[in-house]
Amino acid sequence: MVEHFHHQSQKFVKFLVLCLLFLAAVSVEARVRHHKWEVKYEYKSPDCFKKLSISINGKTPGPTIIAQQGDTIIVEVKNSLLTENLAIHWHGIRQIGTPWADGTEGITQCPVVPGDTFVYKFVVDRPGTYLYHAHYGMQRQAGLQGMIKVLVPKGVVEPFSYDHDRNILLTDWYHKSTYEQAAGLSSLPFVWVGEPQSLLIHGRGRFNCSAPSTDATLCNATHPQCTPFTMTVVPGKTYRLRIGSLTALAALSFEIEGHNMTVVEADGHYVEPFVVQNLFIYSGETYSVLIKADQDPTRNYWASTKVVSRPSDTPNGLGIFNYYPNHPRRRPPTIPPVGPRWDDVAPRVNQSVAIKSHKNFIHAPPQTSDRVIVMLNTQNRVNGFMRWSVNNVSFNMPHTPYLITLKHNLLHTFEQTPPPDNYDHENYDIFNVAKNVNATTSNSIYRLKFNTTVDIILQNANTINPNNSETHPWHLHGHDFWVLGYGNGKFNQSIDPKNYNLVNPIMKNTIPVHPYRWTALRFRADNPGVWAFHCHIESHFFMGMGVVFEEGIEKVGKLPTSIMGCGDSKRFHRP
Repeated sequence: MVEHFHHQSQKFVKFLVLCLLFLAAVSVEARVRHHKWEVKYEYKSPDCFKKLSISINGKTPGPTIIAQQGDTIIVEVKNSLLTENLAIHWHGIRQIGTPWADGTEGITQCPVVPGDTFVYKFVVDRPGTYLYHAHYGMQRQAGLQGMIKVLVPKGVVEPFSYDHDRNILLTDWYHKSTYEQAAGLSSLPFVWVGEPQSLLIHGRGRFNCSAPSTDATLCNATHPQCTPFTMTVVPGKTYRLRIGSLTALAALSFEIEGHNMTVVEADGHYVEPFVVQNLFIYSGETYSVLIKADQDPTRNYWASTKVVSRPSDTPNGLGIFNYYPNHPRRRPPTIPPVGPRWDDVAPRVNQSVAIKSHKNFIHAPPQTSDRVIVMLNTQNRVNGFMRWSVNNVSFNMPHTPYLITLKHNLLHTFEQTPPPDNYDHENYDIFNVAKNVNATTSNSIYRLKFNTTVDIILQNANTINPNNSETHPWHLHGHDFWVLGYGNGKFNQSIDPKNYNLVNPIMKNTIPVHPYRWTALRFRADNPGVWAFHCHIESHFFMGMGVVFEEGIEKVGKLPTSIMGCGDSKRFHRP
């Protein structure tokens, strides 16, 4: 009898152990990672100048989200910005099955009002380096931003090796509030935001407090918040630097004095490795580079970031690449690197063209497309106001988010005439100021047939100023796209597609359009929802440089009531 009982209990223990092992295996495969954030204004001095910044749990940039492929992320966001709404976009996360968690105010959700808490819940389904940032008004440039690091599952080997993994978020920094900037952009006469006052390396920079007309009570050169960013490295070790840019305006060149960097990842996709001295990076992009601490270990080196593609008076951002055991604050003995010339376009185009999919990780693109949309990027006037436009239409956000509007058939809330698929390319001269700079505004959207393949040609042109064409980084929500090619001058629809790279194109979610040039992308409209596609320069999107795509709206599940409550969706809101 005792023996039988003993035997049964052993079986039960074995069963329990198996259950626990099974649970452990499941939890290793996918965990839920819970974050509680309070977002509020605090006085910060990231470049020694004291200014109201938006912080997350007291930090700007906010905490890095670290997860493993397949994990579910839950972020409870409490809006403690006393007088401002809020929305947070998870940049590069495709939100498959959760289009309402994209965090795009006016497109996928109503904003989170002051005092409210909103819960974002989504799955990170691919490893790589991603970002998060405000997507309401121009709040991103007040500091509401951070990085997302998604690791490969245990046992999965990446196509490169390194000893340590570090993040660096690059930003530019203005001393004026986003309110003042937005007011200037939407005023007559127009007031441009101007060049940023500083460049920050992971939230740290240095403004010259003795610059003329600087309020001495607001600028403190010895403030601990503006001690330079330092990265300590051990001689001989290899580091993976995950570098992201969330600048409001600037395109950047990043370098570490005397060191080569090998580019291995772009926007979450493995790259056929190539070596650069300086990395060009545009707002919304992320890269992983490998760097070996193989220089003279008796000294430190400069990390430097510089504005390119605009004639800028913003000083270079500087940090310290610190060889252990040198003191982390010990200044390098050299003059900081000057960086490339701002108007030298060729190396920037060369880097864009050099980025190809890693040979063992090629996602073959569809060989043909079902629809081609050519998007002419121009600066225009609408009733005297300065705007940016796509095919002479400047985008205005509606009061009721499109996702709710389309799911609940509130079609009266936005214009139903679709935006144009092209512009008058026979007669339009992209190299000169347009004969007629006037444009119209609209809040209409592109309806894409579900599961079709769509080509987008981004065509750059001259602005309202003679001999000036700007660099625009375009970001697509909800998808990655294949980068099929870049070209000089005006895109030719009968010749240029013959030269597309259909063999090993890189997939990305953000891409630059270089001055007086075009960039061609292809994506599958296979993610049910409503998705923004816009210039990632904060003031340009604010001034109308964006469009919205709808696909497979009938396949979207029941919308959570938490995203409702504004415009015509008031009646669906259950607080």
